[in-house]
Amino acid sequence: MLTDIVLDAVGSDKAPEPEIRGAILACRLLPVRVHLVGPEEELRDQLDEHLQDEDLPIVIHHASEKIGMDEKAAHAVRTKRDSSMRVGLKMVREGKASGFLTAGNTGAAMATAKMVLGCLPGVDRPALATPMPTPTGNPCVLLDVGANVDCKAHNLEQFAVMGETYARSVLKISKPRVGLLSIGEEETKGNDLTREAQPLLKALPINYIGNVEGRDIFSGQTDVIVCDGFVGNVALKTSEGVGRFVREVLRESLTRTVTAQVGALLSRRAFNDFRRRLDYREYGGAPLLGVRGVCIIGHGSSNDQAIYNGLRVAYEFSRSGANQHIEQAFAGRPKPRPEHDAHTDATIH
Repeated sequence: MLTDIVLDAVGSDKAPEPEIRGAILACRLLPVRVHLVGPEEELRDQLDEHLQDEDLPIVIHHASEKIGMDEKAAHAVRTKRDSSMRVGLKMVREGKASGFLTAGNTGAAMATAKMVLGCLPGVDRPALATPMPTPTGNPCVLLDVGANVDCKAHNLEQFAVMGETYARSVLKISKPRVGLLSIGEEETKGNDLTREAQPLLKALPINYIGNVEGRDIFSGQTDVIVCDGFVGNVALKTSEGVGRFVREVLRESLTRTVTAQVGALLSRRAFNDFRRRLDYREYGGAPLLGVRGVCIIGHGSSNDQAIYNGLRVAYEFSRSGANQHIEQAFAGRPKPRPEHDAHTDATIH
């Protein structure tokens, strides 16, 4: 039986080419039916050109508007009622699809998801969770990475619950180790936010290991790391920059020092493996945890491989029952206080 996943076909920087190629790849390799949302005539022409006579479960749904990367999220969400994001997320809300993927404007995607899908009971702020590579082969989940630039201690408490549940349900880590990102391991280190969050996280029925530092994101010693969206986004962007720097330096060094043909071949294979482990495209996108449905947000520069992996993540998330587990984890907890949405200000694109 095929799982229906909606794909915003006009989200990425080079849309719709990566989306169409990624959808085709996903339908060849995964038990999914992909619903492309965007200008129907344009998508039909390009899809027919790529498919030729191949019969794949890809469906096109018309949306007359798209939200650009440089548009203000709040204004775009209010004014563009037939945007590809809104049309796609409504399909998830109405039960016509199990998940949604976009590589478009992050702020608009989060605002639209919160408006169309709503939050799970017990959650007042959804959080973006992104997997970070580690030497163990299991990623470390970092959240929040940009959905909430200003947070209170109880928000970090909720992020910890959602991140731990996601790690168990989707990543299949039996007892995830959860840490709080700070400037030192001692409980006295950090700012007012981390010190206020400490006792809340310690009281949770999770495997909380205390404060962790930035270097622990990649150590493999922690499975989930919690922080506010400002700090998380800085850490994410810094990591992307360091990854590109290391790849370029390593490529240059290999080119300069390796001369033997066999050595060059082996080094090239090792380099390709190294590059793949650091490549965000291999992870597909960041799930928006805490909304009533599956919403995956990818990088604006996603290529067809990144789109494929984003669809894979949406498929795996929808099959995991993670949202039901998150809802169960919040059952019986005090209901969050209503908050104004002005704090929501995504910074990643």
